[in-house]
Amino acid sequence: MAILRTQIEQSDLTKYIPPKGDYEPFRDDEHYKEKLKEWGLPAAKKEFWYKEGNYQRLVTIKGYETYGNTGEYNTLVIEFQDGNLTCIHPAFLKEMQQSSFGKESLINLEEKDPSDETAESKPEVAAQETETLPTQETPKKEKAAKPAKEPKPKKEKAPKIELPADKVHFTAAVKQFALVYNPFNEENDEVVVLENVQIVQENPIELGLAWCSHSKTLKKFELAAGDVLEFDGKVTAKKLGKGKDAPEDFVVDAKVLYKINNPSKIVKK
Repeated sequence: MAILRTQIEQSDLTKYIPPKGDYEPFRDDEHYKEKLKEWGLPAAKKEFWYKEGNYQRLVTIKGYETYGNTGEYNTLVIEFQDGNLTCIHPAFLKEMQQSSFGKESLINLEEKDPSDETAESKPEVAAQETETLPTQETPKKEKAAKPAKEPKPKKEKAPKIELPADKVHFTAAVKQFALVYNPFNEENDEVVVLENVQIVQENPIELGLAWCSHSKTLKKFELAAGDVLEFDGKVTAKKLGKGKDAPEDFVVDAKVLYKINNPSKIVKK
């Protein structure tokens, strides 16, 4: 039976995985809700269940760590009521919120022992001896040799862009607004599609097209197509998806391969 007395933290039962160093806290409530929505967790909640063994505890999300070559992945940093911190994958914490968590495990399904399976023997067909007259082989017609196909010229792939892992400075222009289907809330989310995106540094990097969430921070600028922007942010290789039954004006007719996360210090020119 699970222990539900959340006010009594049993630290000796919990295996803590503390963050390696400084983690990223949430800037404000809007940033908190935006990140929870990205992880598929209910943005209105402040406390979540952490379940392990035969007990469960209420925890809060204090921030997150980023990892991967371009920082596109996150690990949550959660705090227990005794002040201890531990790291957990967003999908695992989301799975813990289900009432069925821990009752069944797909990992421990019994696998069938191949030695228990009986191999089916192939029926042997007895050959009947019959006297047959030798048949004359008709000469086969020689097939006309087909002309060799000319090899198609291979398309040269564009060189892969090495994206910086840290925050950088950008210049870009607003191309249009678009809709992306969000399977977690089963609705379309509005995003901003940017063009002429450039990472400003000693050797500038031209990204072409990129996209970002149309957050409340961006909505304050009342953006329109053609507006030129400067801002700081992180970029990841994440392709823009499609909206469900989106109007034609909110559909992008080109591939958008990069996403800009948490734009800040925005200047509209």
